[in-house]
Amino acid sequence: MIKNSNILDSTKSFFAEIGDISLFAGRFFREVFTPPYEFKELIRQCYNIGNRSLLLVSVTGFILGLVFTLQSRPTLEQFGAESWIPSMISISIIREIGPVIIALICAGRIGSGIGAELGSMRVTEQIDAMEVSGTNPFKYLVVTRILATTLMLPLLIVIGDAISLFGSAIVENLKSDVSFTLYFTQVFKAIEFGDIIPATIKSFFFGFAIGLIGCYKGYNCEKGTVGVGEASNAAVVYTSMLVFIIDFIAVFVTDIIFEI
Repeated sequence: MIKNSNILDSTKSFFAEIGDISLFAGRFFREVFTPPYEFKELIRQCYNIGNRSLLLVSVTGFILGLVFTLQSRPTLEQFGAESWIPSMISISIIREIGPVIIALICAGRIGSGIGAELGSMRVTEQIDAMEVSGTNPFKYLVVTRILATTLMLPLLIVIGDAISLFGSAIVENLKSDVSFTLYFTQVFKAIEFGDIIPATIKSFFFGFAIGLIGCYKGYNCEKGTVGVGEASNAAVVYTSMLVFIIDFIAVFVTDIIFEI
């Protein structure tokens, strides 16, 4: 009986939080289209999110290209299909692996940072002070950060994909003496708009989810320093799970569209 009660309480709290997040997202869409517009803060957040994540994304992308190529090469060599490596690597990275891995990296880097930052401001009553002074903290703190993550994550994914392909090209150059010109010629022959457009569209949703969950957890942080840590941790867990859900929906919808 107690076990059933705990399951029921967990289910209720889960759906209640989904409702709160939906209301939070609805408030974002109301605030984003109403003046005043915080352009300076938006640009500052874009710079902070993009610039501070660039090195991590670049290193991750480079290692991803190296490892993926090194792991794929022995299997393809058994079938004499080494010439397919540039095509296979490029399509895999651009369609799926690059966006998802980089989104997960950014969920840890950006989502936790936003959750901790806004959580600290809530705990130290800075957000309350902004409300008392007549400033709209939601527009200044939340709207700008969600827009910044939505705009910057696709750019980070494009950069990460490009560096991944460069790392793959280095492996092919060293292992098979394939020139960079030949490698990228095969890459661009294999890639179509049907590969790029769905990956780009879903990257905007990845960025929106990271910004939304990070801001929600931080903005509604409980009092105390423990709450800041919990908000930061929950932001990473929720956004990572949401990235997989969005990716599944995007792949499912894309498959249906291309079948039609």
